Amino acid sequence: MKRVLLIVLAIMMVSMGLAGCAQSGDDGYEIALITDKGNIDDKSFNQGAWEGVIAFATENEISHTYIKPEEASDSGYLAAIDLAVEGGAKVIVTPGFLFEVPIYEAQTKYPEVKFILLDGSPHTADYSVFETKENVASIMYSEEQSGYLAGYAAVMDGMRNLGFMGGMAVPAVQAFGYGYLQGAEAAAVELGLGDGEVQVTYHYTGNFEENDTNKATARTMFQEGTEVIFACGGAVGKSVMSAASEADTKVIGVDVDQRYDSETVITSATKGLAASVVSVLDAIYNTDSWATYGGTTTYFNAANDGVGLPTEVIGDASADAFDRFESFDKAAYDAVFNKLASGNVSLLRSIEVADPSGAATAEELVSALNLVKVEVTTR
Repeated sequence: MKRVLLIVLAIMMVSMGLAGCAQSGDDGYEIALITDKGNIDDKSFNQGAWEGVIAFATENEISHTYIKPEEASDSGYLAAIDLAVEGGAKVIVTPGFLFEVPIYEAQTKYPEVKFILLDGSPHTADYSVFETKENVASIMYSEEQSGYLAGYAAVMDGMRNLGFMGGMAVPAVQAFGYGYLQGAEAAAVELGLGDGEVQVTYHYTGNFEENDTNKATARTMFQEGTEVIFACGGAVGKSVMSAASEADTKVIGVDVDQRYDSETVITSATKGLAASVVSVLDAIYNTDSWATYGGTTTYFNAANDGVGLPTEVIGDASADAFDRFESFDKAAYDAVFNKLASGNVSLLRSIEVADPSGAATAEELVSALNLVKVEVTTR
C-alpha cells in the first residue's frame, strides 16, 4: 500500500509540471534519469520511469534530476551519462532499449555507479556480446501479458474489428502485438465465435513519432471499419488518438494509463514502470538487496503486478476504470488477470520472422500464434 501511495503521489507531482530538473542544487544529485529521444512528459516510458524516481526520491529525501541528451544517439546518451556522473549521480535510470549499447560501455567505465536499465540488456553495437555486469539491473516486462489483456478485453466487450499500430518492430513492441492477438483469439474461443470472425489490421509505423503520416494511417484504418486501435509506439499514440477523436472511435493506450490524454482511450496495456523503479531503488537504499537485481535480468509480470490494465482512476477512489467499455468490467478483468498471474495461460513472446526489420507477415502471425478465430491483415 505504501508503494501505491508513493506512485500516486509521483503522478500528481508530474501532472503539476515536469519542466526543469528536480533538486540538482549545488551539492549535485544522487539519482539521475536520462531520457531517450522522447520528452519527460511523453505519457509513456520516460514519464513512467520518472514518476518512480520522484516517488522514491521524494519519500526518502534523496536528491534527483533528469537529463535530456542533446543528441539521440549512442554517443549522445553516453555524454548524458557522463554529465550525470560528473553531477554526483550514484544511481542512473535509463528507460528503454536505446540505452543497451551505451550502458554496455558505461557499466565498465563507471563500475561504482549503479544503472537501472529498463526494457533492455547491455550489448555491443553489433550484438556479438551481451553482458550485464554487477552494477547493472536489467529490468524487463512481460508485454505479451499486458497485450493479451487488452486484446481479450476488446473482443469480450463486443469488438470484432481491431487494429494494431506498433512503432518499430523491437522486442517489446512485438511482444505487445503478439499478446494482443493471442488475447483476442482467447476471447473469441471463449465466446464461441466463428473462424475468422475477429479481424485485425496489423501495422508497424517504423517510428515512435506523432506525425501526419501516422494519423493518416490510423484514419484510413478507422474508415475501413476498425473499431479500436492498440497504439503501441510512444508518441504514435497521439496521432492515433487524434484520428480516433475525429472518427468517434476508440484507442487502447500503452505503457502508462493514457485515459487522461483522450476520451477515446478505453484502457491501456501498462507496464509497472514506476513500481519497478521504486522496487530497485528500495533494494539499493533501504533493504540492502541490490544483489537481487544487479548482474541479472528481472521480469516484471502479472505475478508481481508488473503489467496489467488500469484498475483505478487517479484522484477518484469511487470512479470506475472500466467505464469506457460497453460491458467488460473489473470482475471480468480480475478473472482473466488471475489466470495470467497464476501461470494458467501460456503465451508466446517472440516468433520467427523472416524480415530483418522484425515485421511479421500475416501468415507468420497466424501460423506461429495458432490463430483460428482471428484473421490478420498487415499493411
